[in-house]
Amino acid sequence: MAGHAPRLILASASPRRAELLAQAGYLPDALAPAHIDETPRPGELPRACALRLAVAKASAVEAAAADVVLAADTIVALGRRMLGKPRDAAEAEGFLRLLSGRRHRVVTAIALRGPDRLRSRVVETAVRFKRLSEAEIADHVAGGDWQDKAGGYGIQGRAGALIPWINGSYSNVVGLPLAETAGLLAAAGIRPASRP
Repeated sequence: MAGHAPRLILASASPRRAELLAQAGYLPDALAPAHIDETPRPGELPRACALRLAVAKASAVEAAAADVVLAADTIVALGRRMLGKPRDAAEAEGFLRLLSGRRHRVVTAIALRGPDRLRSRVVETAVRFKRLSEAEIADHVAGGDWQDKAGGYGIQGRAGALIPWINGSYSNVVGLPLAETAGLLAAAGIRPASRP
């Protein structure tokens, strides 16, 4: 493309994803949350579900032919079971009891729709919660940090004090694996903004 770089559209309402992108030097030209049905299909596994949803989000956003659309979907998986965003405080408490003292996976799929093709990656990080007391669960839920977060927690918030171990990408657990995202953006001709 002669002249100028393509526009980058972030197909997400997540402030965390926008913050992570900015941290890596990428400033989307537009935010366009995709509104799709995020219900897992019967028998669908976490990796397949995250990838299907990320691709659906990237495809659902209206964009010019030259634009690049970035979408992602993050799933907290305990074995084959997927823990989405809790509907209420009681469900958030239930999720934390399930995760207490156990290792789980955070699976994020990223999909990048560009003028020439759709690129995608799936990234997994293993996370272990310490064994949680009922008081710790109650305190976490009372703090409100569970809202709008898969699995009922955000590692960058209060839950960080409950997680002694992770194996893999930290930014993936927050909601966007930066190294892999930067690789896809570079392949699509999107470069980090230069400092003024």
